[in-house]
Formats: sequence, C-alpha cells, structure tokens
Amino acid sequence: MSDLLERLRGRGWRMTAQRRVVAEVLDGEHVHMTADEVHARAVAKLPEISRATVYNTLGELVSLGEVIEVTTDKRAKRYDPNAHRPHHHLVCAQCGAIRDVHPQGNPLADLPDTERFGFTVSDVEVTYRGLCPNCAKA
Repeated sequence: MSDLLERLRGRGWRMTAQRRVVAEVLDGEHVHMTADEVHARAVAKLPEISRATVYNTLGELVSLGEVIEVTTDKRAKRYDPNAHRPHHHLVCAQCGAIRDVHPQGNPLADLPDTERFGFTVSDVEVTYRGLCPNCAKA
C-alpha cells in the first residue's frame, strides 16, 4: 500500500474504487502529473472513471493537504503527493520535467528582516530552473 493510501486511510477518508485508483496513480517519488495525466493513467486501471471524478478527487486531496498543487510557468497545474516532507522543485525550462529537491538550510531564515516589509512570513516556495540532462544533450 502506498504512503498516500496509508495517510488517507489513517484520516478515515472514504475509499471508493475511484478514489483508490487516483491515489494509486499519484503514488511514487517525484510524481508531478497534470489532472489529464492522472485521468489517463486512472482509466487504464479503471476504465469507467470519469474526468470529473479525477478532478474532484484531486481537489479533495489538495483541500485535505495530502497533495500539493504545483504551478510552474504558464503550464498546467501538477499534483505532488509529497505533501508531508518540505521540499522545493527543480524544473526543466525546456520540457517541463519536475523533480523534488531537498537543499540544506532554511530559505525562510535567509530572508533578512529588512526585506520582509513587515510581513509575517510563514511559507517559502523555491523553484530552481535549468535544463534536465535529456534536454541539455539535445
């Protein structure tokens, strides 16, 4: 059973066949699929699952804090099940591939008081951009 499935069961989330398939599709490391990609993989496992069910389930998972919505550039939203381990993202500027990264240090502490303009900062999102090895070769 996946980490996401275990977390959802622990919360008492009603596990329908459709919800289970969406959670199974999202299982894994460095998963950052669009809703359409989740739907395509879910249909392969459960042909009768609708696009609306996938979108609704993804929305519920985001609301529960079990999945993070990731937006990079003007591309489609992607869904990241790595919601319980703080991380940043490394994004290929050419193909859009996304990897989770865990740099050392605290980016929140790196913002000096003089640059906070009175804000109480509670969260930081860092996106590193570059070319993945495949795009760099091309």
